Amino acid sequence: MYSTRTLSHTAIWITALLPGLVALGFLSDADFSSASSCLNTLGRLAGIWGLALLLVATMLCCRVPGFDVPFGGLTKLWKLHHRLGSLAFILLLAHPILLALGAAGISLQASAATLLSTQSAIIWGWVALLALMAFMAPTMSFFGEPKYQRWKLIHRIAGITVTFALIHTLMLNRALPGHWSTIIWGLLTLLALAAISYRWLFSLWHARQPYVVSKVEHPANNVVELSLEARERPLKYQAGQFVYLTPHDPALADGVGEEHPYTLSSSPLEKELRIAIKALGNASRALQNITVGGKVTIEGPYGAFFPAPGQPHEPELWIAGGIGISPFLARIRHYAHRQEPLDVRLVYCVQDESRLLFGDELKSLFAKVPGSRLHVHYYYRQGPLTADFLASCCPDLGVRTAYVCGPTPLMDLTERLLKQAGVGPAKIVTEEFELL
Repeated sequence: MYSTRTLSHTAIWITALLPGLVALGFLSDADFSSASSCLNTLGRLAGIWGLALLLVATMLCCRVPGFDVPFGGLTKLWKLHHRLGSLAFILLLAHPILLALGAAGISLQASAATLLSTQSAIIWGWVALLALMAFMAPTMSFFGEPKYQRWKLIHRIAGITVTFALIHTLMLNRALPGHWSTIIWGLLTLLALAAISYRWLFSLWHARQPYVVSKVEHPANNVVELSLEARERPLKYQAGQFVYLTPHDPALADGVGEEHPYTLSSSPLEKELRIAIKALGNASRALQNITVGGKVTIEGPYGAFFPAPGQPHEPELWIAGGIGISPFLARIRHYAHRQEPLDVRLVYCVQDESRLLFGDELKSLFAKVPGSRLHVHYYYRQGPLTADFLASCCPDLGVRTAYVCGPTPLMDLTERLLKQAGVGPAKIVTEEFELL
């Protein structure tokens, strides 16, 4: 039986590929009668699929709370968005090249005219392509890891390329025959506009909830846990989900007005939100000094790390590193509040005793939850995590679903160890924030 995640991803790909499939149905033998006509046909299909992929990628940027859950969480949804955008970029680059190569079968002059035409439609096409290159290139790994705020700004204004591409397509009016062009491009455009309108208009005024800092605790050096009290409507969420937090305290040294994703560390049964934040950048470093009474806004929740309430729970293995303990802390707090058993083994990987976040509370919580066990792995004392250590903590590793959250090197190592131990990819769930 197909999972909800598989069905959701499949539906998106079908939507993105549908315009090109419709165009294929209207092709004739003349479109493949020679090498030139084949190249011309491929060029037109590349343009159709490229624009469709770009529009669908734009649709996925809406960030409506809950929309990401069928896709496996917002991280998984963003990865799908990146794949669609990257493929659209490649196809739209190939589009004029293939058309020019097709025209070269007639003459070099025809090829040059295809690329350098002064027709308004062609000019708009080049404007769209050059704008797409300008916005997409800085996000590619070739240019290095982009800064978070720069990446967000690029994505915020990159939607203008879709407008230019649509102008180019509609002026030519030859991408799809008859009313098909109006129907397909009209529907995709409306969906993309709805996503952009929600993301940059509605969410700014209605989706962000005001909170105030009610308590500040420092469980370790360079780590703060904030307790937040709702000023209006309390957030409803599940253990393991995350939110976007935007501070509005002018006394902070950095990050005022900037939103960043943070995992909730509180139980959904608590009256206040709790968020554990480690100083990993300028904004998170500044939040170490926020004071009681500081104002913030919260948007969310997002993510689908753990099974939703009501779903059957298999035995679980949790592997955390550093501040990656947050979703597991929320879940064990939740089960302790409900006084319910949970068959889980937590392997918490830290460098040394001083980096053991919430150590005393974790020991207390695991003592209260029947069926749960806590194991701590100290890197400086025991070296990197090994398959033998995992097996000693969890002899029935093969029957458990593994949930992993922590620094990228630890997650990569853990996934490799789990796969070597025979744990299938479907039973390995990871959570990472990659430019959300």
